[in-house]
Amino acid sequence: MNIDRQVLAEFHNIISENKIELFEKIASQRTKHLTVVLENIHHDHNASAVLRTCDCFGIQEMYTIEKNHSYKIQRDIARGAGSWVDLINYTLKDNPEKHCIDDLKAKGYKIIAACPHESDHDVNDLPIDEKTAIVLGTEWDGVSDEMKAMADGFVKIPMYGFTESFNVSVSAALILQDLRTRLNKSNLDFLLSNEEQIKLQIDWCTKIIRNGKGLEQEIRKRLLDKNS
Repeated sequence: MNIDRQVLAEFHNIISENKIELFEKIASQRTKHLTVVLENIHHDHNASAVLRTCDCFGIQEMYTIEKNHSYKIQRDIARGAGSWVDLINYTLKDNPEKHCIDDLKAKGYKIIAACPHESDHDVNDLPIDEKTAIVLGTEWDGVSDEMKAMADGFVKIPMYGFTESFNVSVSAALILQDLRTRLNKSNLDFLLSNEEQIKLQIDWCTKIIRNGKGLEQEIRKRLLDKNS
C-alpha cells in the first residue's frame, strides 16, 4: 500500500467518521486547474473574503503578491478558509510579481489579468481548457502595468451601470462562479488526482489534531520502520 494511504488510514483511526466523510467529499471536488493571484491588495478583509470564496468554489491554492502591503488573514471574514486553502505568498524578493508569475507559468498556468478596460474576453467566454491563474489587482488601481505586461490575456466582467469596477472580492466570486460552473459541465479532467486528494486529506487531518504535523512524522517513521 502507498505510504500516504497508510498514513491517512492511521489518521482515520483518530478523527471522527463525520470528518472522514467530509474530507473525502470535499477533497474529491478540489481543483488546481484554476487559481487566484492577488496583487498588492490594500485591505486584509477583501483578501480574506477572496480566500473564503476560493474555498467555496473548491479552488485549492491562492497566491498573494505583497509588494507594498502585507496580508494577514482576517479570521472572522475568512471563516476558517485559511485552514483548507493553500495560501502561497510572494513578498521577500525584489520583484515578487515576476517570481510569482514565473512559478505559475512553470506549473503550466496561463496568466489572465482581470481588467475592466481590456477586451480580450468576457468572463463567460474565457477559454477554460488550460490551467488558468486569474490575477486581481488593487482596489484603487487594478492590475499593475508590470503584471499586464506578463499576462497571457485579459478578462472582464460585463457591467451595465455607472461604476467602473466591482469590489475585488465580488469580482473574484463572479469570475470563479462562472468558470467553476463551466468546468463542472465540461469533459475536462480538472479535479485533483487520487494521490493529490490523499495528500490533501492528510494535511487537513494534521490541522484538526493537536501537534498534527508532529504526529504525522511519528506515523511515517513507524510505518517506514515496519515496512523496511
